[in-house]
Amino acid sequence: MTQFHQAVAERMIRYAKVDTQSSNDSAAIPTTMGQFDLARMLAREMKDIGLSDVFLDEEKCLVYGKLASNCGQCRSLGLIAHMDTAPDAPGNNVKPWILHSYDGSDIVLNKEKNIVMKAEEFPSLHSYIGCDLILTDGTTLLGADDKASIAAIMTMAEHLVKNPEIKHGLISIAFTPDEEVGGLAKDLDLKRFGCPDAYTLDGDHLGEYQDETFYASEATIVIHGRSVHTGTAKGIMVNACDVAWQIMSSFPPFEKPAFTEGREGFFHVVSCHATCEEATIVLIIRDHDPLHFKQREDQARLIVEHFNATQREPFIELKIKESYRSMKEIVDQNPHLIANLQEAISSCGIKPFSNPFRGGTDGSSLSHRGLPCPNLSAGYENAHGRFEYVPIQSMEKNVEILLRLAQICAAQKQDVPFVIGGSHGG
Repeated sequence: MTQFHQAVAERMIRYAKVDTQSSNDSAAIPTTMGQFDLARMLAREMKDIGLSDVFLDEEKCLVYGKLASNCGQCRSLGLIAHMDTAPDAPGNNVKPWILHSYDGSDIVLNKEKNIVMKAEEFPSLHSYIGCDLILTDGTTLLGADDKASIAAIMTMAEHLVKNPEIKHGLISIAFTPDEEVGGLAKDLDLKRFGCPDAYTLDGDHLGEYQDETFYASEATIVIHGRSVHTGTAKGIMVNACDVAWQIMSSFPPFEKPAFTEGREGFFHVVSCHATCEEATIVLIIRDHDPLHFKQREDQARLIVEHFNATQREPFIELKIKESYRSMKEIVDQNPHLIANLQEAISSCGIKPFSNPFRGGTDGSSLSHRGLPCPNLSAGYENAHGRFEYVPIQSMEKNVEILLRLAQICAAQKQDVPFVIGGSHGG
């Protein structure tokens, strides 16, 4: 147990009890008002800790804070985590608890409802024998995605304030809303944030980092059918349900999430709502290779063109909207970000490792807005579900990694930042 054990655990439990679950069905900013509850809590804590420039954006629900450099002109460190939790499982009335010194057996989360996390079904548990696990009662998610990161960042910041002999450059912190529903930190004010580059902390498996994400887009296919009485339908009816099924069957059957891994891309039908008269398919397109990604988008266009060619007039509409681009093309132009991260992780006794991230992060968007931003994992497991948990020791280690990262940056001269489009404006 390190000096951070109690502090980081207490923060994680306190934050987990705040309902910040975001919503796919809301057009509000943020999508749920509970996120403001945590934002206000964090702004108060930042001030109490002694951070400067603390600001809560009451319109966009972002929290900012800074710790001034104590070693002159050296490399700054930006840290970003999101406040919302995923809408994939219940997220209100979270009841976190600690299982001390896990022994490797099945874990009874809720005796009354017979909810048990079986070690056989969740093999990651075997890696944490002897650790102290923060868990739920099995009726909700925990929200360690991404509150474990917030707890680690705040604990690091407090430690630096209390120990001014530890050298560090400017440290800029931001907490964002709605990451889980595609917010992509779109309202982060880069000028207020004030760092030329940063790290998000959002992922499982301690010691893992990401410098590459998918290229991603969303395709919406609207099929206009023709409905007439079934008794007189021959030669007249165009059943949009049938066409929707044929279109979905036209995509490669094994290029789907259930059959792909690593750098392999995919097509994935998110939803299909259909009647005889009209059907709407929402399809997401993903690939790590930009050329293959473009070919996938073109394949969707060709499929729609093929079906439209069978009619006298087009009866299918296709709209493709970019979701995000891979951070890799930007991060690769800022090699110090990964070199420093690898050194920080290694110096804390952990072997750093990375895999292409099969999704996107806030850093995907931020990198292309002019803030190069790879991702460091937070150490939680089984995110987005009732069996989510986080080892306290993983959060402790992340505090150590962040402190070491700050010291590494303090020993370096701040380079001129690489900027997309020549502006750091929000």
